[in-house]
Amino acid sequence: MGQNDLLKGLRDITGESQVKVDEPMSIHTTFRIGGTADYFVMPSSISELQSVLHLLKKSDIEYYVIGNGSNLLVGDGGFRGVIIQLSDTFDDVEYIDDVTVKVMSGMKLSRLGNQLADKGLAGFEFATGIPGTIGGAVRMNAGAYGGEIKDIIVSADVLDLDGNVKTLNKDELELGYRTSCIMKNGYIVLSATLKLQKGDTATIKENIRELSVKRRTKQPLEYPSAGSTFKRPEGYFAGKLIMDAGLRGYLVGEAQVSEKHCGFVINRGNATAADVRTLMQNVADIVEEKFGVRLEPEVKMIGEF
Repeated sequence: MGQNDLLKGLRDITGESQVKVDEPMSIHTTFRIGGTADYFVMPSSISELQSVLHLLKKSDIEYYVIGNGSNLLVGDGGFRGVIIQLSDTFDDVEYIDDVTVKVMSGMKLSRLGNQLADKGLAGFEFATGIPGTIGGAVRMNAGAYGGEIKDIIVSADVLDLDGNVKTLNKDELELGYRTSCIMKNGYIVLSATLKLQKGDTATIKENIRELSVKRRTKQPLEYPSAGSTFKRPEGYFAGKLIMDAGLRGYLVGEAQVSEKHCGFVINRGNATAADVRTLMQNVADIVEEKFGVRLEPEVKMIGEF
C-alpha cells in the first residue's frame, strides 16, 4: 500500500482531523522526547479502532497503541508506522450503579479520580496522581501508595489480535506486579469496569490532596519523566539501589537520575532518547556490578534510536 493510499484509508475511517502526518512524539509523551511518527491516528470509537487495525494488518504496517504516553520512550529517529492514540476522543464514563463505573480506556486517571470524588466514590484515590490513562493502568496493573488497579477492577473489555472484543474478568486478566495478560498477549484495552465504595466527597478530596502533596514532595514532578524508570526488584527498591550505588544526580547528556528520587530518570530540558537509554543501561550495569541485582526497565522503548 502506498503512503497516499494509507493516509486516505486512515482519514476515511476517522475523519481528516484525526490523522496527523510526521507527528513529533515529543508532544505526546511525558518525557517530552521522541522523533516523528509517520502517522498519528486518534480513533473515537471501538468500530473506528477495529477498522484502523484491520487496514494496518491487511497492509502489514507496524503500529503501536498509546494513551497518555506516560510510560514511554520514543527513539530520536521516530516511529516508522502508525501510532494510535486512545485518549481524549476515547474517554466516556458510564455509571452502572451507585458504586460501579465503566470507563473507556482513554480516560485520564487524574480526571477520573476527580469525577469519582465529586460523586462520593472512594477507592480510586491512589491512582489519581498517576500520569496515565485507564487503558495503560489496567495493562500494567498500575499502583501507588498501597493501592493497585487489581483492588478495584471487576472486568475489562479488550480487543484481541484478531480484532474481536472480549470481556475478561479480574482472574482472567492475570494482574500481577506491573503486568497482566493484556501485556503478555498484545491485547488492547477498550474499557474497564471498576467497583468502588461510597464515601464522603470532602474526605476523598482531602485524601487526593494529601497524596498529591506527598508526590510533589518526594518526586521530581517539575521535570519531564516517565515516572518510575525501573521495576521494583523482588526484595529491594530500585531507587535505593541506585542511590546506594552512588548514582544520585548521575548525568548522560541532559538525562539525569533525579536528585530528589533516584527511581526517576528526568529530562533536564533537551535530553535525547539516546541519552536516556544510555543512562538507563549504565545505571543497570553499575547496580548489577555492585549488588548483583539486575534492574529491569518499567519504561517501554519503541521506534528508531
